[in-house]
Amino acid sequence: MTLLPRVETMIAVFYFGLFAASFDFISGYTGYLSFGHATFYGAGAYLVVLAANGKLSVPYDTPFMLLVVLAGLLALGLALAIGAVSFRLSGVYFAMITLGFSQVIYVFVRDWDFVSSAPRDGAAVIGPSGVTPPSFDIGVPFVDALNLAVGQLSGDTVEGLFGVLNFSTTEVSYYMIGLVALGCYLAMQRIIHSPFGRVMIAVRENEERARAVGYDTFRYKLAAFAASGFFAGVAGALFAGWRRSVAPDNSLFFLVSGDALLASIIGGFGTLAGPLFGRLFDETIREFLSKEGAGGGLLPYLREHLSEGALATEIFNGLTVQEAISTFINGHASLYLGLLFVLFVLFVPNGLLGTLRERVGDTLAGAVDERLRR
Repeated sequence: MTLLPRVETMIAVFYFGLFAASFDFISGYTGYLSFGHATFYGAGAYLVVLAANGKLSVPYDTPFMLLVVLAGLLALGLALAIGAVSFRLSGVYFAMITLGFSQVIYVFVRDWDFVSSAPRDGAAVIGPSGVTPPSFDIGVPFVDALNLAVGQLSGDTVEGLFGVLNFSTTEVSYYMIGLVALGCYLAMQRIIHSPFGRVMIAVRENEERARAVGYDTFRYKLAAFAASGFFAGVAGALFAGWRRSVAPDNSLFFLVSGDALLASIIGGFGTLAGPLFGRLFDETIREFLSKEGAGGGLLPYLREHLSEGALATEIFNGLTVQEAISTFINGHASLYLGLLFVLFVLFVPNGLLGTLRERVGDTLAGAVDERLRR
């Protein structure tokens, strides 16, 4: 029985985990909940698809890594514009105004004919008329030897690396998208541990005191929001690069921000790496209890190991084992995830990583370093 998600699912953990980490970057370290964070994720995804279809003022075959940077910059610009208005409020009012901006953009894009002939269904990478759709390569722009194409239905394979290593198209996408996500995570960690990051935490702990000692907290919050938007845009670009399509409901809708919030709460608010673990936990449970069980899990295990007689065994009042599986397990992953979410809020308020840090009295890296010094 497989407990860990498939490689395809782990790729989704990487790009969405990066988006959730960007959400935690602003919400967990400044205390300002951005319920409209999906705007930046969707902006990055749409920029990649529209550019590849020749609908923007950039060549349709612009190197993917440059599109990733442009996606981040577009999201950064949006974050500056939205943050300049939203940070005049605080608490629940800040959360609501960011949600309001997000919904306006969602409705606008959903009905915008420029995106595609069916904007409600989204847009796919088809390239400009009469040309082959571009591939999305991760590596050093303009250096072909250092680029590898990623994509759900297309991509590069690697055979005979170092004489022994072979990677399929999916595995190449896994490592390359994971590499970008890791680089962004390390960049966010560096910012958090800089003097700028200390001010972010000061704002979260007591904004009035931070202002009283001379910090212009509005500018710090706005800069943190812009940085968070940048990394969310990069995550959206990776999402579009892997899926080669985007739709309003899977990128701009407010529930996408809700999924980032869920990952942050499960993994641990204010831990940065926590949302990655939270998303991995989420995907693992979904796959373990999924209706298809394509990646292995409880249902295929039961189907494989229970005999016809065992499945037909009556448990209670005419209810057989087969019917019990269909009623209580099959396709109910979201139900059990909801229950787990409630249990996490009640009994593990600091999330998986936050609780672990409490137990070891430091960050995991710090605890390991201290143990090695002994």
